[in-house]
Amino acid sequence: MRRALLLALLGGLFLDGVAGADAALVGRTLRFEDGPALRWARTYPAELGDLTGPVTLGDTVYLGVGPMVDAVGEDGRLRARYALPAPVTSLDATGGTLRVSTQGDGYVERFTLGDPGGGGEVLERVVFPPDPEVTGWLARAARLVPTEDLARAAREDPLNPFLALAEAGQAARRGDRYATLEAVRRTLGAELPFPAWVQLAAGLDAAGFPAAADLALDRARRDAAARGYDPEVRVSRQALFAYGNPSGYVGTLLDQGRLGRAEVWMRYLRDLHPRFEGGPALYARYADLLDAQGRGGEAEEWRQFSRGLRAGTLYNLGPEAPQQVRAVLRLVTLALLLALGAALLALTLRAWRVQGEDLRPLGGRWASWGRHPLARARRVAVLYAPFGERLVLVALAAGLLTSVAGWQWANGAAARLQAPALNIGTYGGGWYAAQLDDLDLRATPDTALLAGLSAQLDGDESAARDRYARAPGDPCALNNLGVIAQARGDLPQARDLYRAALADRPDLAAAAYNLGLSPGTPGTLFQRAYRPGEPRLCYPDDRSLTRAVQGDLSVTLMRDLRDPLGTLAPGPGQGVRLGWAFLAALGVLAGLALALLVPRPTGAHRQGRPAPYRLAALLLPGSSLLEGAWGGVLLLAWGAALAGLASPAGLIRFPPPEGLVQPGTRGLLLTLLASTYVLNTAAFIAAELRYARRRRRERAAT
Repeated sequence: MRRALLLALLGGLFLDGVAGADAALVGRTLRFEDGPALRWARTYPAELGDLTGPVTLGDTVYLGVGPMVDAVGEDGRLRARYALPAPVTSLDATGGTLRVSTQGDGYVERFTLGDPGGGGEVLERVVFPPDPEVTGWLARAARLVPTEDLARAAREDPLNPFLALAEAGQAARRGDRYATLEAVRRTLGAELPFPAWVQLAAGLDAAGFPAAADLALDRARRDAAARGYDPEVRVSRQALFAYGNPSGYVGTLLDQGRLGRAEVWMRYLRDLHPRFEGGPALYARYADLLDAQGRGGEAEEWRQFSRGLRAGTLYNLGPEAPQQVRAVLRLVTLALLLALGAALLALTLRAWRVQGEDLRPLGGRWASWGRHPLARARRVAVLYAPFGERLVLVALAAGLLTSVAGWQWANGAAARLQAPALNIGTYGGGWYAAQLDDLDLRATPDTALLAGLSAQLDGDESAARDRYARAPGDPCALNNLGVIAQARGDLPQARDLYRAALADRPDLAAAAYNLGLSPGTPGTLFQRAYRPGEPRLCYPDDRSLTRAVQGDLSVTLMRDLRDPLGTLAPGPGQGVRLGWAFLAALGVLAGLALALLVPRPTGAHRQGRPAPYRLAALLLPGSSLLEGAWGGVLLLAWGAALAGLASPAGLIRFPPPEGLVQPGTRGLLLTLLASTYVLNTAAFIAAELRYARRRRRERAAT
């Protein structure tokens, strides 16, 4: 009995000692104290972000450090590190699981942390925003360690491979080959998010460990694939910089002439981020260097790959399609302005003498506006033209209004397609949703497809089905509904949905892949290599995204016509000067359309062909032939030739379309311009002969 009592007392004392051990945060130092005794302590520099916690769950202490959560055992060893998309704001261990809240700019996300023995697994999907403060946390933490403290820091933090990489560099400089290889081995022993793997690969490559760098890049691909990043989604230069800046490192390798290593990194970009901003230029540069080395076959393969990425873009013009459309519409606008201005000038010169005679009783050409405004308005130069010529002017003004609206549309499409939310390599996540709200998407099937895909990637299949229902019959939505059916084990329904999607759109690579065919697109090749056995999701192409964020040209034109003053409001790609240009074009069109309803002044038949008008008719091809159908065509051809030549000559500041910088284009434009003058001269001579015969007949009749 005494023995049992003694054991119970000793057990109680032991439990009291364990219960007294607890973690506390003092300043920026995490301390684990057992009563008055300090078991261990870890200090975090202020540059790593705010500290949250600590929270103890079981035998593990959790502390939020910026966008990371460290899981430390009671023995002081770092057991796991969880990478999150934004700074941690709270830790909650109620219910036996650890819940973490993170807060970004305008959004909050909550995650559940897995067992630290699993290597830092976050149970929900984590989408990293293009923020180097988040994705570069590990590399930044390693840079903060002084050289003399490197060995100690590496022992205390074995989950930061950048510390091991720094140790490998030190050992290599000492000539200690064994220590170098051991440190390199430790760099590859942690579980990291893919941006950290890319940064680590660049460091390994620069330090002279290419095999380890190749392995790090492969792990980056696999981690990105597991997180839902996909080659079909575009990546901006800003996002790529936050994800390790692989394109920038390729540029460094090419500058150094290390084409062999550049090929490895180009393959990484081609596999995971083929649609990155600036990709066509880098692909072209790499192909040119391959050509210079006599590797023409490989060079042509890269050029063909770059051309293949144009499929699904606007008019298959590539990722810069909106900018190319805008450049064309600028020249169209200039051509229409020249044509309309030339026509109005010619008509004014023809009516000038007769108009002056008619206005003399009213007070003169200018004073009559104040004395008799209505009578003066009845005698503007345009009203002296016959109905056919006025109709041509209206057509030119309508074309001008449409081209300005198209210019606005191209501006808006370019700006909205470059929105950060649509250029991070994937969809979904809190940062994405917050950014997407700023785009004010239109309620269309394409928008429903985008929303459904985001929910499906985030694991919310119920929300995904509800949103896909708003895009009935859309082939992409049908394919993704098939993926949901296959995930719940209903393979027959899934295959029916895949077949329906492929029947409606035979070029849909995702549905073909899911039916067991072998399309060779970047997305399906990536799926086969890094997500084997999983069905392929369908991602919206640039055409679908444009319809979702901007609508087509008719939508923009009708919106601007319903609310003309709205064109002056700021918005993505919305310029005030272009808004004023639209209002001016609308005013010109309204005035010319109204002129169709007003009869000609009684003295219009006395206009004849005065000398200034004849000079204008010779210098401005087509301006004196507007009553015939070919006059307007000739005038437009002349305006188009001049507009096309204005850009190479440096007369306008806008960059020209790609076609205008091709060899031989300038010669073709000069030929077109000369042809308009030749045809116009022949038509002018014929018109003069007809006019002379008519005058002779009139004199003979009198």
